[in-house]
Amino acid sequence: MKNIAILTGGDSAERVISLKSARVVKDYLPADRYRAFLIDVEGASWRDPETGQEVDKNDFSLRAGAEKIRFDCVFAALHGSPLENGRMQGYFDMLGIPYTCCDGFVSALTMDKHHTKAFLAPEGIPMAQSALLRKGDTPDYAKLLEMGLPLFVKPNTQGSSFGVTKVKTPEDLPSAIERVWQYDEEAIVEGFLDGREFSNGVLRVHGQTVALPVTEIIPETEFFDFAAKYEGKSREVTPADLPEALTVQCQTRSRQLYELLRCQGVVRFDYILVGDCFYFLEANTVPGISPASIVPQQAKAYGWELDAFFALLVEEALENHVK
Repeated sequence: MKNIAILTGGDSAERVISLKSARVVKDYLPADRYRAFLIDVEGASWRDPETGQEVDKNDFSLRAGAEKIRFDCVFAALHGSPLENGRMQGYFDMLGIPYTCCDGFVSALTMDKHHTKAFLAPEGIPMAQSALLRKGDTPDYAKLLEMGLPLFVKPNTQGSSFGVTKVKTPEDLPSAIERVWQYDEEAIVEGFLDGREFSNGVLRVHGQTVALPVTEIIPETEFFDFAAKYEGKSREVTPADLPEALTVQCQTRSRQLYELLRCQGVVRFDYILVGDCFYFLEANTVPGISPASIVPQQAKAYGWELDAFFALLVEEALENHVK
């Protein structure tokens, strides 16, 4: 029986989401195949929250009485820093422990919205106009407003829609930018795309890149914000009500992005459909995994229940690990 460390917690505003995601994994990961342990990462403290036992960082092991538990795989259920931004993966690489998410470089790149767009731009991926601002700089509001209104102002390296504002008037732009500094040292300002929102999960299964069924996101709020994501203020339709040609276009684009970015594990790509073109918004390398989250909906529509889906992610990590 393999020992699985379910990594959770973290040091960002997404910590509360991570704790919920990890509990779902613990509940559904097949107990007849895996011994699962929650590992809560909070600053320099890494511990099993059920026993309070601290992890030995020399070899990422845990004591359970007289037993020294070594982990065969790390299940990524930690949204935000320090895993989704790539800071921990090098540690696991040095110890030779596989993990169910992208490596450190890919995670750091995709967590940075601006640099992801810069990386993908030469590949001809359709994206909204955008500009990067750094804390302490004086914004050129006139230049930003040339993108038109409304605008979206977002933290550049945060997820779960923390600190995101839809700006409708020039007067609201400075306060929207100021709001970002509560969460990040960089802000990204994006032009508005008037269309429907879609999301598509992708993973690799036995060497094949598999795009899951597409989901349409229909928020009750003005956009897919925190309340829409986590407080039931949205409706998700899986599979999305789309002509087959558009479904194929979205899934093809998602597989292309997965391979261009050299992803691992399951990654969710978000889009706005304008006319018959899917505009890329962002990549989520540790997507939400509660039963109501988008990727689990897509996995179920594909034919996997959560227990089988989580086990598949573990087995893929183990199979593809290069020691």
